[in-house]
Amino acid sequence: MNILILGSGGREHTLAWKLKQSPKCGQLFIAPGNAGTAEIGANLDIAVEDFDGIKQAALQHNIEMVIVGPEVPLVQGIHDFILEDKELQHIPVIGPRKYAATLEGSKQFAKEFMYRHGIPTAAYQSFKAGELEAGQAFLETLNPPYVLKADGLAAGKGVLILDDLQQAKDELQAMLIDSKFGEASRTVVIEEFLSGIELSCFVLTDGNDYKVFPMAKDYKRIGKGDTGLNTGGMGAVSPVPFADKEFEARIHDRIVKPTVEGLKKDGIPYMGFIFIGLIKVGDDPKVIEYNVRLGDPETEVVLPRVKNDLVDLFQALAENRLGEIELDIDPRAATTVMMVSGGYPGSYEKKKEISGLNDIKDAIPFHAGTTVEQGAVVTNGGRVLALTAYGENFLDALKVSYREAAKISFDGAYFRDDIGFDLN
Repeated sequence: MNILILGSGGREHTLAWKLKQSPKCGQLFIAPGNAGTAEIGANLDIAVEDFDGIKQAALQHNIEMVIVGPEVPLVQGIHDFILEDKELQHIPVIGPRKYAATLEGSKQFAKEFMYRHGIPTAAYQSFKAGELEAGQAFLETLNPPYVLKADGLAAGKGVLILDDLQQAKDELQAMLIDSKFGEASRTVVIEEFLSGIELSCFVLTDGNDYKVFPMAKDYKRIGKGDTGLNTGGMGAVSPVPFADKEFEARIHDRIVKPTVEGLKKDGIPYMGFIFIGLIKVGDDPKVIEYNVRLGDPETEVVLPRVKNDLVDLFQALAENRLGEIELDIDPRAATTVMMVSGGYPGSYEKKKEISGLNDIKDAIPFHAGTTVEQGAVVTNGGRVLALTAYGENFLDALKVSYREAAKISFDGAYFRDDIGFDLN
């Protein structure tokens, strides 16, 4: 089976690594891919938003399955595009259709969905530009910190958590009136702040049946002790030590099952992953957000723990046979440590040569922001490499991830040395 993966990050390299292990995987193509995916399959110089280019590649390479990594093409409707094209409609797409992808594309839509189906989440109200004064008045009714979320996609930058009321009012004006996040902040969701510890849940569903993948926890802040600016993720661990069987049962009964059943009740067909961002408040799970694809860097610790043939799993999904599959999960822990460019998540330089990759023996180096120039692997993004390792527990796995990360060098390289610090 010839397979096309859309995307260029660590998530897509992990998917390629896992799919290539299947005897059913024929030629593997990644668009646009990175230096890591180039070692597993063939990179195609096509942007994920270039639907016509994707069509031509699918026809040229006899693609039999498309797997969508990032959210943007899903929200823009790549699944619908393929489904409605007579030359492509026979190709299954792993990833939801455009309307279903609104779960991630609009925070207001997601909030309304949760409220409608009794799924526990933070209290909220949403406001548009003409409702600035009402929004600022609503802020006055809340206790700090204040949470402001751009309704649309803002490349992970559209969420502000502020301690000062006046600053929150000013930022609300900047988002609604001054278009701080462009179209994404034409509507702003203001919600109560939830205090607790976060974790991530991945659900694979064909719209009827579903499978819950291992839980994971990622670390978003750039600095030690979860300080500094938010990033796309500095590392992750799986399983999550505090998510025992009782807590996971609560997640399933109160959140996962009502989410899948809610999609059915609303007549929203869904094929693909639902990422549920959770927070443990006391002993209860609540939903922070939905994503409509695998998270990154959690993918780098979740997929390595799944023993199943991923092509088999995706075929069953496409044929509505997911209920026949039993997940086989590696009992070992997996951890990943993300190496990033100096200056990230602010401004940073690219094209820094990476050395030490050939010295990695005990971890899996998943490429995120890399490319090849004149035969050398160089940096090509803020998040550069994720070093994933196994261990009997997350502490043992982290020792290996860190030991292997120390072998990698490039100008300005940085990684957090305290992943998992809050789990001891």
